Amino acid sequence: MTTAETFETVDLRDPELVRNPFETFARIRERAPLARGTIPGVEPFWIATRYEDVRTVLGDPRFVNDAASVPGPTPAHRTAQVWRARGLPPECEKYLRAGVFDADGAEHRRLRGLVYPSFTAGAVGRFRPRIERLAEEHARALREHADADGVVDLVAHFAYPLPVTVICELLGIPGPDRPRWREWSSYLGRGAGPGLDDALRAMVDAARELVDRRRAEPGEDLVSRLAAAEGTALDPVETVSLILNLIVAGHETTATLIGNGTAALLAHPGQLARLRADPALLPAAVDELMRWCGPTLGALPRYATEDVRLGGVLIRKGEAVMPILAGANHDPRAFAEPERLDVCRAAAPRHEAHLGFGHGAHRCIGAVLAHEEAVAAFGALLRVHPGLALAVAPADVERGPNPVAWHLAALPVRLGAPVS
Repeated sequence: MTTAETFETVDLRDPELVRNPFETFARIRERAPLARGTIPGVEPFWIATRYEDVRTVLGDPRFVNDAASVPGPTPAHRTAQVWRARGLPPECEKYLRAGVFDADGAEHRRLRGLVYPSFTAGAVGRFRPRIERLAEEHARALREHADADGVVDLVAHFAYPLPVTVICELLGIPGPDRPRWREWSSYLGRGAGPGLDDALRAMVDAARELVDRRRAEPGEDLVSRLAAAEGTALDPVETVSLILNLIVAGHETTATLIGNGTAALLAHPGQLARLRADPALLPAAVDELMRWCGPTLGALPRYATEDVRLGGVLIRKGEAVMPILAGANHDPRAFAEPERLDVCRAAAPRHEAHLGFGHGAHRCIGAVLAHEEAVAAFGALLRVHPGLALAVAPADVERGPNPVAWHLAALPVRLGAPVS
């Protein structure tokens, strides 16, 4: 009889895993269908690394996001434990638990339905010209931040400011306030460290002020629509929670995709040359980059509402399973030569869909927007900086310590000669 104790235990804060998660998860994936994950301050949980198992956890209604949705005694909420271990202010926990990411069933559909109209393909398509102009402006502004050798940090001066500008415009956050929101969001994206508690309290206060302002002076932005719904379809905590969820998810993950993707392309000159020769490949390239070096290593834990067999392993009712997207997206059972970056892969007929944006009812609500931003960002960089190159060796690119978000601390690049 197999038990949880007989499976390999993986410390998700292991420096080697953070440095090279894809190789580490590949070894775990090939040794057994599941393993046990640990994070300091959090009760152990299952981790699923194989494509079909991850897809099942993400899409099977027997797995839920909120531990309270499990019938009977409520299991320990692993995400709440993570936030407490990171120093989350107790009074702010409700704002991270009342949003669309932690809801299930009818509650999830209600909350998602209030914001989804701003993220449909049609809505994003209408916003596309603005996204493209912003990408061009930010790409050209890189020279203002470069040193005498033409070296600039692409993360600080392009990958981060572009997505935060886009999501702030959609939400209706005024221009003068955006640098503060970017700074606060980066604290939550890093996940821990000094300043997290102050940043979260400041975000809650600023979101409440913004809702009150938009109720008094409504516009065409998303916060104005949420303010109008408060008191009927939303309570005040849910309104603030949705704003926080959207600003962090709409900023951090897209910024990381742009940073990771740029680093990957610059380290693979053959693939970069294909994009330079045929920019029409950019949409497929973004999907391949989401698969190959996507920003999210592991999705939120899900909880079994009944006994479920996963990969031949019995998951007991109430047990938590973290779907490891980085393992699934590099699974050779789903992708031929998964470690090979191929910007044409996603354009091939009958290709397997990556899980970088998730799957099922909780698939990333901003997937279309993030994809459009990345296409615009890479396109602008290719046009404006045709000589763009890494200023350090690929192995020397510094990454942050978050065990579930594979993000760059910085990306030094050399801009090369300006275009005429």
